[in-house]
Amino acid sequence: MANPLSRREVLKFGAAREIQLRVGGTMIPAYDARPEAQGRYPIVVVISGFTGNSEHHKDVVRRFGHAGYYAISAELYHREGGMQGKNFQEMGAIAGKVTRAQYLGDIRAAADYAKQQAWARADRLGVTGFCGGGALTLHWSAEYPSVAAAVPWYGHVKRTYPDAPGVDAFSLIPRIKAPVLGLYGEADAGIPADDVKRFEAELKKTNPNVEFVLYPGAPHAFFSDDRPQVYKKEAAEDGWKRCLAFFAKHLHA
Repeated sequence: MANPLSRREVLKFGAAREIQLRVGGTMIPAYDARPEAQGRYPIVVVISGFTGNSEHHKDVVRRFGHAGYYAISAELYHREGGMQGKNFQEMGAIAGKVTRAQYLGDIRAAADYAKQQAWARADRLGVTGFCGGGALTLHWSAEYPSVAAAVPWYGHVKRTYPDAPGVDAFSLIPRIKAPVLGLYGEADAGIPADDVKRFEAELKKTNPNVEFVLYPGAPHAFFSDDRPQVYKKEAAEDGWKRCLAFFAKHLHA
């Protein structure tokens, strides 16, 4: 008899939980997951897009846990009331007003928390993110020297923030030292393939461990299996395999 539970339901039975992080004087929710077996595991900080810690995003965190990592994701929009129940236009407007400093502070809190856990390998820290979280993956890799590997999924390389209008990923290239695997859709209407290719070429001038993949016919958010209108199974599955292989190479070594 086939298992009646979807992958998302099955993975809920792993070692995953809701937690709280202290950021300055504020407490924000976060979600983490790790293998059930005792041991110490590399950390993967998973950065959401503007949907925040949705069920889909929590599923991604659990998938990293099942793959042998201690994964953690801060809820980046707690102060703004969260994103659940809002439409894409509302979510985009909210996300666009959050400062770079706030985003990076919340992500740092998640990483710092993860490093303190007994089951974490604090010296092996990777970061990945989707959409706005993909852009933040690049920004955070430039600001957090202990990042050992970064995987941005369709993160805008020209994204800027209200408190840092001149700071995009291009401006941070000299400071991005960690190996980078970029996973992008060639049919992404918001991120021209030429921008991705130019960013890759510029980054390779100062960073030898860089590879960007452009999936033909794949739109923005092609990994979102909760959105059938954009999900591209072949690209999503290939990207996931590449992401895990990349982290295995740089975090398990």
